[in-house]
Amino acid sequence: MNSNFRVRNFVLISVALYLVLSLIAGYFNWPDLRRVNLVANVFTSGNPDSTGIAATSDTTAPIVIQKIASKDFNLYKRANLITSFNSDTTKPSLYSFVQKLHELKSGKKRKIRIGYFGDSMIEGDLLSQTLRKLMQGEFGGAGVGFVPVSTPNAGSRATVIHTFSNGWEDENFKENSRKDNLYLSGHTFHGNDDWFRVKDQTVKDSSAIIEKSLLCGTSGNAVTVMVDGTSQTIHPVGIFNRIPLRNDVSTAIKIAINDESLPVYGVSFESASGIIVDNFTFRGITGVEYNKIDSNFLKAVAEGNPYDLIIFQYGVNLMFRPNDMNFNWYAKIALPAIKKLKAAFPQADFLMTSTADRAFNYGGEYKSAVGIDTLIKVQASLAYETGSIFYNHFETMGGHDAIVRWAAATPSLANKDYVHPNARGADILGHYLFEAIMKDYHKLNHTK
Repeated sequence: MNSNFRVRNFVLISVALYLVLSLIAGYFNWPDLRRVNLVANVFTSGNPDSTGIAATSDTTAPIVIQKIASKDFNLYKRANLITSFNSDTTKPSLYSFVQKLHELKSGKKRKIRIGYFGDSMIEGDLLSQTLRKLMQGEFGGAGVGFVPVSTPNAGSRATVIHTFSNGWEDENFKENSRKDNLYLSGHTFHGNDDWFRVKDQTVKDSSAIIEKSLLCGTSGNAVTVMVDGTSQTIHPVGIFNRIPLRNDVSTAIKIAINDESLPVYGVSFESASGIIVDNFTFRGITGVEYNKIDSNFLKAVAEGNPYDLIIFQYGVNLMFRPNDMNFNWYAKIALPAIKKLKAAFPQADFLMTSTADRAFNYGGEYKSAVGIDTLIKVQASLAYETGSIFYNHFETMGGHDAIVRWAAATPSLANKDYVHPNARGADILGHYLFEAIMKDYHKLNHTK
């Protein structure tokens, strides 16, 4: 056979395979293939940029921060600071949110919802449970907020007692690949003679009236559910539905579903007024997964279950290799996901937080990941680019090698995986975040 013919076939086959892998990498956001993506422009085009995040498909090119006279990008490096990058740091950054807090504190009856999105750093309601307790203590409110139908860490969550049957079908970010109508938790459940029971452990006032609502998708028909053993007919007609089931002093509810066509997300425990904090944790993700959820569905959720503050905490799963120092590829794929969430929840202030510290073994000694400063700058640039607010967890917990010091402390504040703060450490991080929010809240008086 002619050798030129073989070479031509080899080249054509190689390019075809390269193209297929590039398309797969772009669609599924696989970081291992991101740096050799033949069609990166396809997945980053159409995103207007002012900072240079989407200006080039070259993932090794530096992110260029556009200088604006009234802005100070370097504020992202400050510990204990919630910043909108406004060079005048006497003004609140979470302006809309702290105004609502002021109204609540002044006696106006209103509900303020916080959606806390994150990975395993907030699994088991860690960190968010502290923020909830402190915010409700300061501004009022009761109830644990959202609890999914089932979760792999149900036994380790202190804020609820959570049990469920084993037959639930779980569609989620990682399995059963229809992802366009997954809920904010990253899950959608279907049950056929299945049940779940949740007891809220956060409510200390036995006279508090708590609304227990089923959160679900649409069904073509009226659906009969069992609520604490009593039959109840519901009419889930919207693509997202929030259906009150009980409104009394009870802090527990058991819900049974015998209609597998009904998408079920979970239950929410909420007082009529005050602060509600929903924990949306999904282990092992980076936040870009939200780009696959349908925009109209997200807008329906925002209409039926509005948020006043969204906290977006990811990053630790991006540092899965000890020597990685370039995370510009993440900026390009995270940008549309953040823009989508912000567009769906326009009434919410959007607070992006940096990753906390993570350490690897370098030459026999655990130290902070060599790329952590670069990653945090990329995360800050995403906040800057999208008009979001930023908070630096890493600097606030102590900066370089903080996770090593926390793991070695007595008693320890972090696990010896040098990735996850334990319950004590997460409680400290929750206090730090609350204190930063309160500092921003008290700045409101200086603007009047």
